[in-house]
Amino acid sequence: MAFRVLIIGGTGQVGAAVVRALVAEPSCAEIVMVNRRAVDLIAEPRVRQVILDTAAAQFPAEVIRLAQDMVAQGDPVHGASCVGVGKGSLQWSEEELKALEIGVVGGFARGCHAGGITRFALLSAVGSTAKSRFRYVRIMGMKEDTVKAIGFQHLAIFQPGIIAGNAHTPGYIAWLGRLIPGRFGAIEQDDIGRAFVAEFVSSSATDGVVYLENGAMRQRSRALK
Repeated sequence: MAFRVLIIGGTGQVGAAVVRALVAEPSCAEIVMVNRRAVDLIAEPRVRQVILDTAAAQFPAEVIRLAQDMVAQGDPVHGASCVGVGKGSLQWSEEELKALEIGVVGGFARGCHAGGITRFALLSAVGSTAKSRFRYVRIMGMKEDTVKAIGFQHLAIFQPGIIAGNAHTPGYIAWLGRLIPGRFGAIEQDDIGRAFVAEFVSSSATDGVVYLENGAMRQRSRALK
């Protein structure tokens, strides 16, 4: 069945991997990227970008209109957030991180839901919990809680460990991560991208919230035809 995707964070490292995987998927009818500034797009007619001021008060309302227009086409529509700061997060204050990871992502997700999108995919990080004493892990947990509270029919939360193949991950860290088994080890960026697409393709998945760590993402990536 054909489907469409409304994505924020599609110009980042993981987001770009998701977009590449979507372009390679024949059943994906349209990819709409919400960007803060115009970027050079892949030469693919199914991909378009919409430039929005994510800090503006009207941002969620603009996302609602986008979502409604896509839903009106009749195909299933999935919302996706691949927003992430990358290696620069240490230079950001806690309030700046919250404004992006909770404010912008939350506003986008609420706009998707209000616009009729019932299925959403969220990039987070392994071990995320709002109760953590570690700032990044705590904020990721708060982001998860914010999106969960919106009430999507189906919410897939991707929690990768060390992301290999990512420009923000030093090579020696990725190498060490491959020696670490399980959820805190390394996972290839392209496997994450393909796992997102596998989630979109499996539109008959059960309702509720599902968490995907390294092993589940690799399994879904391999299963994607």
